[in-house]
Amino acid sequence: MSANSFDARSTLQVGDESYEIFRLDKVEGSARLPYSLKVLLENLLRTEDGANITADHIRALGNWDSQAQPSQEIQFTPARVIMQDFTGVPCVVDLATMREAVKELGGDPAKVNPLSPAELVIDHSVIADKFGTKDAFGQNVELEYGRNKERYQFLRWGQTAFDDFKVVPPGTGIVHQVNIEHLARTVMVRNGQAYPDTLVGTDSHTTMVNGLGVLGWGVGGIEAEAAMLGQPVSMLIPRVVGFKLTGELPTGTTATDLVLTITEMLRKHGVVGKFVEFYGEGVAATSLANRATIGNMSPEFGSTAAIFPIDGETLNYLKLTGRSEQQVALVEAYAKEQGLWLDPAAEPDFSEKLELDLSTVVPSIAGPKRPQDRIVLAEAKAQFERDVLNYVSTADEAGEESFPASDAPAASNGVPTNPVTVTAPDGSTYEIDHGAVTVAAITSCTNTSNPYVMVAAALVAKKAVEKGLTRKPWVKTTLAPGSKVVTDYFDKAGLTPYLDKVGFNLVGYGCTTCIGNSGPLPEEVSKAVNDHDLAVTSVLSGNRNFEGRINPDVKMNYLASPPLVVAYAIAGSMKVDITRDALGTDTEGNPVFLKDIWPSEAEVNDVVANAIGEDMFNKSYQDVFAGDAQWQALPIPTGNTFEWDSESTYVRKPPYFEGMTMETTPVTDISGARVLAKLGDSVTTDHISPAGAIKADTPAGKYLTEHGVERRDFNSYGSRRGNHEVMIRGTFANIRLRNQIAPGTEGGFTRDFTKEDAPVSFIYDASQNYQAAGIPLVILGGKEYGSGSSRDWAAKGTALLGVKAVITESYERIHRSNLIGMGVLPLQFPAGQSADSLGLTGEETFSIAGITELNEGTTPSTVKVTTDTGVEFDAVVRIDTPGEADYYRNGGIMQYVLRSLIRK
Repeated sequence: MSANSFDARSTLQVGDESYEIFRLDKVEGSARLPYSLKVLLENLLRTEDGANITADHIRALGNWDSQAQPSQEIQFTPARVIMQDFTGVPCVVDLATMREAVKELGGDPAKVNPLSPAELVIDHSVIADKFGTKDAFGQNVELEYGRNKERYQFLRWGQTAFDDFKVVPPGTGIVHQVNIEHLARTVMVRNGQAYPDTLVGTDSHTTMVNGLGVLGWGVGGIEAEAAMLGQPVSMLIPRVVGFKLTGELPTGTTATDLVLTITEMLRKHGVVGKFVEFYGEGVAATSLANRATIGNMSPEFGSTAAIFPIDGETLNYLKLTGRSEQQVALVEAYAKEQGLWLDPAAEPDFSEKLELDLSTVVPSIAGPKRPQDRIVLAEAKAQFERDVLNYVSTADEAGEESFPASDAPAASNGVPTNPVTVTAPDGSTYEIDHGAVTVAAITSCTNTSNPYVMVAAALVAKKAVEKGLTRKPWVKTTLAPGSKVVTDYFDKAGLTPYLDKVGFNLVGYGCTTCIGNSGPLPEEVSKAVNDHDLAVTSVLSGNRNFEGRINPDVKMNYLASPPLVVAYAIAGSMKVDITRDALGTDTEGNPVFLKDIWPSEAEVNDVVANAIGEDMFNKSYQDVFAGDAQWQALPIPTGNTFEWDSESTYVRKPPYFEGMTMETTPVTDISGARVLAKLGDSVTTDHISPAGAIKADTPAGKYLTEHGVERRDFNSYGSRRGNHEVMIRGTFANIRLRNQIAPGTEGGFTRDFTKEDAPVSFIYDASQNYQAAGIPLVILGGKEYGSGSSRDWAAKGTALLGVKAVITESYERIHRSNLIGMGVLPLQFPAGQSADSLGLTGEETFSIAGITELNEGTTPSTVKVTTDTGVEFDAVVRIDTPGEADYYRNGGIMQYVLRSLIRK
């Protein structure tokens, strides 16, 4: 029950139903607030308890100073939690482990139960092994179940063991698309109350739901577990960046072009830790599908959220996707009553403002390794020719090429070339070179939820087939929609056969190429690429293209709209200027250009209008949690504590609570620490967290081999997130990681200073030696450390490797928070300083003093860092809120929650 200090409790009548609401207009100043802060304000009014959430917190939000730097902490209580299976499995593993720990400490294990609705969508486990055939989908599903039986059994047990926990089985769709099409409420109804739908999710692209007016963002799995267990999310009232949209998108551009433009603008502006909110006349002209596409990319430009207010377009989408008449009526009535309805002419109080005239957007792609590196499509060939020089040669300090003259890469007009003849299984031959498009994937929630770009892709395929064009033989082409609705409307529009003929056969409903589940390249292509060190490329309709993420054979990766993915599959190379060069020849030998197969806006709109209906969504989601016969046939254990299988290599009981007592252990300073890794700028959670395929000669591969797992059954790191032994061994093991302590290496290597001469060693092996010797570890990093997905294992793995502190120039929000959640201290170099400017090599021994101030209930602003080489500096302590300090004092967020549950 809310303390209701502002007398905000009221009633809203919608049709025959009556709902309790908390009126925002009872708080002075609420009318001028941006939409997103109004949602937070309602959250505080409804959850005010006089202790964690007080009237002063509510007043502080009502009196929000848009120009002030964030300093006021509030406790946000999300209405629900959403997870995908890669991050969800360890969540459920941790909950199962917490139940045992509660029991061992004399508490009631049943207390460990979601107190807010929690939904998990299994979407990250399908791998595009099979492609280009009509039975590719069925074969990939069989492989998926074969690889993941143990995990799926465990999740089925969780669905029965925990209240208010639901699982969407495999082969259904991508979590964020399922969220906007079915799970999102926009306005939540629970226990007679109506209130804004809010959430946290274990995937950074949870922000896709912002397009529906739902405030939510990605958190680490450990934060999500706490939210499920009733712990509010501690946060500072953020700065809110208003992004004004005017005009309309010009013909020939897509939502992907728009979102890449916005990503570039906002990344340049700087929005890390801020909310972005869209307003203005252009919002009304932006379809819900496009809004969701923009919201999805929030992690790529670095904001916490990227939200649109509710309006008629929101209601139309809710109707289309099968929400009930009463729900749609409630959303409209509630939004209008609470001042949450879009007024295109209004200009709320924002901290900062940007503006984009939609009519200025031009066709674009992004790459070769970051989403914010937008390239105008007409300049893509020229930009590739410049960028490829970074992938086929190296330079010494003087800037000279380091190859001996005889080994220097061949070049044509200054562009490296190394043509290789490949023989296909049918005996035919073809030639590939640097720039060959070896992966063309219509994948990822960002675009597969958007019917306009998906239909455009299918129409490009149709027109190409009619001209006699198809993909080049070296291109691995895959179609992985975000929900079954997509294939339904392709079928209804008669477009599926054309996609099939170009090679874009259905490979699965889930996250594939965008998260590294692209599957292997054809053997002959892979061999040619690796034997001749070709800098080949991928083109995908995803949101991530970081180094080493898409496919281990592919060095350069480009984000593009689905229709451009099809076009590049036909062109076959980034050396083709697809805006000017012919993509191929038709059946009569005439050149065919992109403009010849590009659909008009009217063509796309006609298909969308006639092929997509409410009935499709009702059919796809009518029994969404039941699963198919294969899912229902999985045998599961019973009982409220899990029966761990000591032989399992997928699900193992983690060590987080071993030796834990009800009393906290005092925080201590760090002395005699060694550097496990010294890293540069833009080290992402993809570099830190285990992801992608597991190689046999790595610590993780050796572990699996020792446990009787055949190499063909290794599966991916993501699928084994429930086994901490595999995950520790894969932390900091990305094939593109460059640890400056071990120069000349690439991958999970360091130097082991427990041994004479400090030889190069696997990071995992060195950490084991350090821990055995009782030596704490630190990580040194640069700017934007931990950007990327909200991966809890980037923090869990760091902690389990024995790392006690990370010192960087700056952090991305989620990873910094997750480090604290695992008991790792995040520190920053003094402003303007870095490891290099301070002369640190990573070979020093470090001591960190002043942390013990936390034991006195205060958080030091800085701590003294010293080294055995005489370097001294005051590092900024990035424990930003009192709540985070509580987690750190307890050794982590899970320990804090566990103690709190037992004391209740």
